[in-house]
Amino acid sequence: MKVRIILLCALTLFSSISFAQRIKDIANVQGVRDNQLIGYGLVVGLPGTGEKTRYTEQTFKTMLKNFGINLPDNFRPKIKNVAVVAVHANMPPFIKPGQTLDVTVSSLGEAKSLRGGTLIQTFLKGVDGNVYAIAQGSMVVSGFSAEGLDGSKVIQNTPTVGRIPNGAIVERTVATPFSTGDHLTFNLRRADFSTAKRLADAINGLLGPGMARALDAASVQVSAPRDVSQRVSFLATLENINVEPASESAKVIVNSRTGTIVVGADVRLLPAAVTHGGLTVTIAEATQVSQPNPLAGGETVVTSNSTIDVSEEDNRMFLFNPGTTLDELVRAVNLVGAAPSDVLAILEALKVAGALHGELIII
Repeated sequence: MKVRIILLCALTLFSSISFAQRIKDIANVQGVRDNQLIGYGLVVGLPGTGEKTRYTEQTFKTMLKNFGINLPDNFRPKIKNVAVVAVHANMPPFIKPGQTLDVTVSSLGEAKSLRGGTLIQTFLKGVDGNVYAIAQGSMVVSGFSAEGLDGSKVIQNTPTVGRIPNGAIVERTVATPFSTGDHLTFNLRRADFSTAKRLADAINGLLGPGMARALDAASVQVSAPRDVSQRVSFLATLENINVEPASESAKVIVNSRTGTIVVGADVRLLPAAVTHGGLTVTIAEATQVSQPNPLAGGETVVTSNSTIDVSEEDNRMFLFNPGTTLDELVRAVNLVGAAPSDVLAILEALKVAGALHGELIII
């Protein structure tokens, strides 16, 4: 299997080019986020694909008890049309009571399928234990299963997970710090000191000096009006400001399972020689001095001329143009048909030897 290469930048000539992005695309407003809700309930009406377990029976008896129906402790109902499930949903910010949420229903026990079932009233709670929504309704289950008398079975997709569009009604809102205090804080999705400074400078360039300041590599604090309506307009203006994010640090990402290598544009190699089995990789660097004509008024320039030689037992060799990058090294190893493990071993050796300028990350 040959190594697959994904380049973050195809040409070194364009490695320094970046693109401006809106603040809303690179940062979130602190406190304005989704909240996870979860509940435990029963799905009824299943066509014999439910389960008969102790905790299903206990849940079923508890439900009946809430309606004033008491069953003897030694009574074990036949409830193959019932299944216990976990119900979960994401509650977006600023959602109000009476609005609806999509919910996902997943079997917790031995139910073979939830197809055709109906979720009965289930309380959805937040991390604080309070009920924020109530879910109920018929499910949409894309998967199905069938089993023969001889034990043969056919299963397509996942029949034990279903969705209920608009299946939960919100009963309580989650307070956010958006309308309180004198500041708003933007949190970068990828922490970077340079990007944080550029974001603060862009806001100050529009609003004036001192309106924004970077707190750390991930957060930028902005003075904001106290009036909520003004704050909405204020934030709508800020989130559309264009900011040019700083370039990422030099990284090499290697997926050892698939043989995929992602090479950052700023990754560089120092002179080195690597021998791996019958494969030999040599990295050399020469310095050249360019002396201009004395009458031209130019300056003396020192340039580097780097080459990589790759050879195997059949003496195959590859010569590269000046400007050695890790991209060229990986391409060279690819040309001789090296396995992903060979490339990984070479990269690790270069990193240990200090010849690889960049972070090596193996996933």
